[in-house]
Amino acid sequence: MPGVSVIIEVLDARIPFSSENPLVSKLRGDKPCIKVLNKRDLADPIRTAEWVRHLEKDKYVRALPLNSKDSREMDDLKRLVSSHMPLVTGKKVPTAMIIGIPNVGKSTLINCLAGKIICKTGNVPAVTKAQQFIRVSPSLHLLDTPGILWPKLDPLECAYRLAITGAIKDTAFDYNTIGPFACRFLLRDYCQMLADTYSEKITSELDPDMLLELIATRRGCYVKGGMLDTAKALEVMIRDLRKGTLGKITLETPEMIKIEDGEAGKLEGVKGMAGRLERKRLKKNPDRETLLYTTG
Repeated sequence: MPGVSVIIEVLDARIPFSSENPLVSKLRGDKPCIKVLNKRDLADPIRTAEWVRHLEKDKYVRALPLNSKDSREMDDLKRLVSSHMPLVTGKKVPTAMIIGIPNVGKSTLINCLAGKIICKTGNVPAVTKAQQFIRVSPSLHLLDTPGILWPKLDPLECAYRLAITGAIKDTAFDYNTIGPFACRFLLRDYCQMLADTYSEKITSELDPDMLLELIATRRGCYVKGGMLDTAKALEVMIRDLRKGTLGKITLETPEMIKIEDGEAGKLEGVKGMAGRLERKRLKKNPDRETLLYTTG
């Protein structure tokens, strides 16, 4: 990353790990990196503090929770960026590269830094379409990059969280795929918020179907014939989570990610061993034409 003095990576404070590009740490080397935990107003403050401590274990990283729509909080970011910038010499103006996944609030943050509308914003993924240089001040330029998702979202729970928070377009996934995951998580970690928002009958012992039936009843989600529309109820719940109507929610913790990474590693190990055994067996039986993968 020649010519770049500092990297600003904008993360979603509700999913700091899932919204973090795994390639950044490999590419930046020892360049200072400011990880902005944006949308902190929607996130669980206790878990946000956990993530700040976790991220700053890397000596080159500073983590800053903020709400990019609050101009007062943007002053903290400006001071932090300035503290990492070299002195201006001659005509060379220091550049900060700003990166982030779709719909993480990167464009809003840039507009606040610049003090004027430079980037188009919207509550949908992929508003920024091309790389561009932005003159924030005489002593600072920003290199803005389009929000992209990397090809392999691993572990799978990361993809679910990205979909739940809106980083993945609603047209790119089936709500029924993320529904059970979202319901089980909220029942386990934020059950009281569900009860306060939808029904006092909601308890952590419910299964996802029972939860959605109670939400459908409360919000009047019915299909023709008077049947409960649980698919619509799920959309209502996800929309309420995204807007903060349910309360301040964070969908992952450092400890959760550690456990999921371990489980994903074990699964890959099992798949790899199964594949090696199958290849050995085929060598002994070369006439067999079809390889049946039992590991998916």
